[in-house]
Amino acid sequence: MAGQSARATDGNLIVPEMSQIAAGWFWQGSDDLEREYAYRLDEQIYGRDVTRRHRWYDVEMPKWRIYLPEFDISTTPITNDQYAAFVRDTGHPAPMVEKELWDSFGLVQGYEATRPFIWQNGAPPPGRGDHPVVLVSWQDARAYVDWLSRKTGEVWRLPTEAEWEKAVRGPDGIFYPWGNIFDPKRLNSADAGPFDTRPVKQYEAGPYGLYDGAGQVFEWTMAAAQAGYRYVKGGSWDDRGCGVCRPAARHSRAEHLRHILIGFRVVHGTTIAP
Repeated sequence: MAGQSARATDGNLIVPEMSQIAAGWFWQGSDDLEREYAYRLDEQIYGRDVTRRHRWYDVEMPKWRIYLPEFDISTTPITNDQYAAFVRDTGHPAPMVEKELWDSFGLVQGYEATRPFIWQNGAPPPGRGDHPVVLVSWQDARAYVDWLSRKTGEVWRLPTEAEWEKAVRGPDGIFYPWGNIFDPKRLNSADAGPFDTRPVKQYEAGPYGLYDGAGQVFEWTMAAAQAGYRYVKGGSWDDRGCGVCRPAARHSRAEHLRHILIGFRVVHGTTIAP
């Protein structure tokens, strides 16, 4: 499955391209040095210590060495075109959000910010087929992988936090997919624009050939933070700094949240992982 992408003969399935992550040990989480780097980076960009005062990065997994079996993970976040096949085949609600619900989330972005991402008549916005799908809740992402499993007769699921982190940063515990120094030219963040999602694969791939693991969109994982909340990883096109774009960074979001900054990628072929 790794390195392959295919369309089923019935036209109602686009199998995501997959990358194989070799079995082995890797460094997960962050230490004091990495977190301090992230705080100082944010302070330099924003000119204030908001993330430090709110201790955003103190909740990260303490750095430790962990073994994972081999697994396959999608090379990119799931795209609008891939998700559209699921919507067509099942009648699952297309990505959108009503103003009243959006306002209830209490987010920084006003409802007008959702307009470019809302689907019409069950179809993605024009010209965005190869952009990561957003405005999908954790439950929506779970429904998608359950559908993939039924359609293919194989096991699909969301990644664990450890799987996601190893796939994006590699085995050596580097701060970003490319190394330890933040470079705004290597990811889609608000540091260099375009202040929107972009087609996948526009930036250099990470250690295992994954694209868009830093910036672009946050991604749902299986990891539970508390009842009704899951960890998202990766940062987004709306973030600056970008301490939050490090693979070790983690934030919890309500499972029912549909956000213009959150998408997901998938794992194939394994039922249980640490």
